[in-house]
Parts: sequence; structure tokens; C-alpha cells
Amino acid sequence: MNIFNPTQIREIDHATCHAQGINSLELMERAASAVSYELMSLFMPSQRFVIVAGPGNNGGDALAVARQLFEQGYRNLEVFLFNVTEKLSHDCDEMRKQLITTEGIDFTEVTKEFSPPHLGKNDVVVDGLFGVGLKHPLSGGFQALASLINNSGAYVVSIDIPSGLFSERNSGGVHRDMIHANLTLTFQFPKLAFFFAENADIVGEWKVLDIDLDARKIKETPTDYKMVEGFMVRPFLKPRSAFSAKRDYGSVLLMAGSKGMMGAAVMAARAALKSGAGLVTVHTASSGYPILQTAVPEAMYEPDRNENVISDMLPHHTHQVVAVGPGIGSHNITVDALEQLLKTANSPLVLDADALNCIARRPALLSLLPPYTVITPHAGEFDRLFGEHSSSEDRLQKAVEMAKFYNINIVLKSHYTACVRPGGKVFINSSGNPGMATAGSGDVLTGVIASFVAQGMRPEIAATIGVYIHGLAGDMAAEELGQYGMTASDIADYLGRAIRQTQNEKPALL
Repeated sequence: MNIFNPTQIREIDHATCHAQGINSLELMERAASAVSYELMSLFMPSQRFVIVAGPGNNGGDALAVARQLFEQGYRNLEVFLFNVTEKLSHDCDEMRKQLITTEGIDFTEVTKEFSPPHLGKNDVVVDGLFGVGLKHPLSGGFQALASLINNSGAYVVSIDIPSGLFSERNSGGVHRDMIHANLTLTFQFPKLAFFFAENADIVGEWKVLDIDLDARKIKETPTDYKMVEGFMVRPFLKPRSAFSAKRDYGSVLLMAGSKGMMGAAVMAARAALKSGAGLVTVHTASSGYPILQTAVPEAMYEPDRNENVISDMLPHHTHQVVAVGPGIGSHNITVDALEQLLKTANSPLVLDADALNCIARRPALLSLLPPYTVITPHAGEFDRLFGEHSSSEDRLQKAVEMAKFYNINIVLKSHYTACVRPGGKVFINSSGNPGMATAGSGDVLTGVIASFVAQGMRPEIAATIGVYIHGLAGDMAAEELGQYGMTASDIADYLGRAIRQTQNEKPALL
């Protein structure tokens, strides 16, 4: 699913009207119908609604929703149109005219004085004050109205986007001055702002409503941001030939583990095997022999000359990918070994966990990363590499810059993990759940991504597909075991089933 900016969305709206032979009012009516249907599916006709509409097209949507609900038997409605500048958009004014001719509806047009209604926890507020066209933070009376709504305890449903939130960048925005939605019903595409942790309390739960915008224009409109869904992943998980052999599915060399941290090596190795790699070799401290051979008998074991840590990372055989990091620690000799690997590597690299901590100890190593290397930092690891960031929005922006500068792939892990490619494209993951916030989950992801590189996927594709499959396996584990009880090993156990389910995903209908 594409993610567009406000200008692009307006262009797609206009193209839809032209292609379908409708005007903007008819498209607004369609969008309002989608919202009304959702509200009717959630609330009984006796529910009290307070609908607040602003002077623009978002306000027009809200007025149309109010009329449609009234026509469907919802009588406990109070509608407020805030027209303080007496400059309504054309479509908002037309929806206003329709509403005031609807006999029996409780409608107030606010031009100067406003007597706020009583709001309580049993009420529903429909927020249609401002949409994606907002250019300045809420102030004055609108700021006070947002505060009233936020403090009321009412259930808040925002149309398209919570009022006061910008659709893309919100750095420096004051969250208390924005309307805090429990549910955001957005049209056709999610907004980039929905994916940032600091906006979670503003957006609440969100749902995309299909309003049949023109598929051709959507396809033709370029964007650097996409949300990854199962139907997008399916074509890359091809059926296997009946006459294939293990070497057809690649060899993974995994540099992982140290004394006391062999579990990380075990989980990464199991994940690589469970996601389809033909061969997996684990190079680790020599003390790991009994653990690796017992816990992952399918993997080959390659001992380091050092008993406790990895001191040599130069591959001794040919592998399709080298993955480094889970549980290796950041001892000086391990940092030295990583530096030698980066200077001599001729296979794609996947770097995670302690490999990133080693680089953070010796930042000059960043300049040695081979082109298209995949690094998979969480927020803390990213900041250790590239400096402190105050928000996930700023962190993503920096990731785009660094992926271009170093010509690498950055998997920025979070609830909505973002796969950032060297060309500036960002693929935001849709799978996964909070139960995956558990020790070893990142080690499993390292194994999955490495496995897909070994099987012939380009590193940027393997990263995107690997993140989705990893998240889906987590979703399947949580459904069976619950979010509290699942572990990283459970995620690895569900990888095969996640791949099978994705292979059976139906293609998208455009």
C-alpha cells in the first residue's frame, strides 16, 4: 500500500473525479458514506454523537457524515460547524446547505461565540475540524476545543487524520494541542505520521477505508514510502522444484555467540534454517561446541581459535551471505576481527546486535561497510551509530540520509519496522505485535534475512521480505500462545507456517 503526501492525495482525488465522471461533492459523499458505515457498525442509533466540523473539506466530510447518520435513524446528534472566518471551502459550504435543509437535526454554526456542549465518557465525538490540508498548529479557540475534547473522556473518532496532526512531519509539535483520537478512519492510504511512536496516543487505532480512488493514478504516482502487505511479499516466495538440492537454497555463514551468549547463536541459526536456507554454518567461540551441536544439530559448527569470544571472522569457505552480530560481545579482538571482515568481504553482509555495537565503538568502520550491506538496529543501536534522536520521525529521516550516504540497507526496528534502501525508498512493515518485544527476537530476524539472501534475493528484498515474515510468525505465535507467553524461539518455530500462509495470500485486486 502506497503512502502519499497531501499534494499527491489531492491529485489522485482530482484524477478520480475525471476518470469516473463524478464531481468532488460526489467523492466527498462517498468518503462520508465509508465513515458513516463504520460508525453505524460500532454504535447503536441511541448513541449520542457530537460532531465538530471545520471550514475546509474535512469539515465537509463531517457534515455529510452527520446528515447520513440522521437519515439512517441516528437522532441523538449535535453538529457544530466552526466558521469563524466566514470562509468555507466550496464543498464544505455545499454540505452545510444540505444539512440546514434537513429538518430536525441539531445544527449550530459557530461564527463568534461558542457555548460548548457537555461531553462525558458515554459520548462519541466525531472530529472533522482539520484534515491533511492543515498548515499551522491549532491555536486560539481551536486549541481550546481540542483541550475540551481531550479532557472530556468521550470516545473520539477522527475523520482521515486527527485535527492538529500533520500527515508527515510533526517535529516540535505540541501534542496536547492536537485532538487525541481513539479511532482514526483514514481514506485509501495511511498517513506517514501514523507510523511514529510519538504519535500513537494522537492517532489511536487506525483503519484505512477504501473509497475507490483511481487505481491507474495511484499506480502512476511516485512515492518513496510503502506499507508492506502479504500480497506484496507473495511473488518472492516461489514454489520449490521437485528436483532441487540443499545447495540450491544457499549457504549462510553466521558469526554469532560468545561464552554466556550462545543462545543468540542458537536462535539465529534455527531461524535461518526454519526460513529455508539450504546450509547454515555457525562460527563461534570454541566453548560453544556442545551447545550448538545439541540445540541446532542441523547446523554445521565452526570453532573459533578463542575459547570465549570470536577472534577471526575471515570466511574459510564460500557462502552466499555472512551474518554477524548476535551475542558476539564487543571485546577488542572481536572488533578487530570485524574490521578485517569488512575490509575483505566479498559476500553480502547482514550486521545486527553486537556487530553494530562493535562499529559504534570504532565509528570509522562505517566507511568500510560493503555496498548494500544490511544493518538491523533498534532505536538505541541506531543512536549509538548515528547520534541521539529525540523522536522516531527524526530517526527515520536520518536513516534515509545514512542509507544513501553509505549505500547500505537499514532495517530500523520498531513496532512499524522501516526497511530503508540506499535509493531513499522506505518500506514500512505491517506485521508483528508487542509480544515480539522479547529477548532474542532480533537474533531470529537476523537469521531470516540472511536465509533469504542466501536463497538468492537481493539484500534490500531479503530485508523487506524477512521483516514481514518475521512479524507474521510473531503474529501466529501470539495467536496461539498469547503475547505474554511467547518467546523468540516460538517466533522461529512459526516461520515455516508464516511462509506457507504468505504463499497462499491472494493477489491484490486493482
